[in-house]
Amino acid sequence: MKIKDLFSYLRYPKFLALILTVFLAYFLFIERNFEPWHDFLISLGYVGIFIVGMLYVYGFTAAPATVILLILAKGQNIILAGLVAGLGALVSDLILFKFIRHSFIDEIERLAQQRIFVYLKSKMSLLVQKYFLPILGAVLVASPLPDEIGVSLLASSGISNRNFYLLSYVLNTAGIFVILFIGSRL
Repeated sequence: MKIKDLFSYLRYPKFLALILTVFLAYFLFIERNFEPWHDFLISLGYVGIFIVGMLYVYGFTAAPATVILLILAKGQNIILAGLVAGLGALVSDLILFKFIRHSFIDEIERLAQQRIFVYLKSKMSLLVQKYFLPILGAVLVASPLPDEIGVSLLASSGISNRNFYLLSYVLNTAGIFVILFIGSRL
């Protein structure tokens, strides 16, 4: 049986693949002191930091990118690295913002039809939906969790492009600074 056939039998294959990337990140992290791996990451410099920032926002690469940021924190200027990685994250969020329908939207819509989510939405007031969901989206964008859902919540809130760009950069950069700070202390 091919892997593609295995995934076709699963109800949420993309979420399973996402979970597998978390395991990949774990193995990257436990091998963080493996000298060739560490030297390769350090050799990437700020171009590598920018690329890791781009990978920080996508569901399938968020966990490994977070681990790489933790590893790179000791060998870089944290402030410059955070600003550069934040720019990379902004570039990726702009792509997400423009093309959100081509990502997890099919599974998110299917998941939203599940009884628990329909029930929760019926219990939320319009005021909560208007303010809580965009705030939740902002928290998701700032965190090392995948940005697809956060960007979807922000995009559906009617935020202007300019405000989204600013919010995305500030939130991602803040989240990356926290990760770099933690990594510098490990």
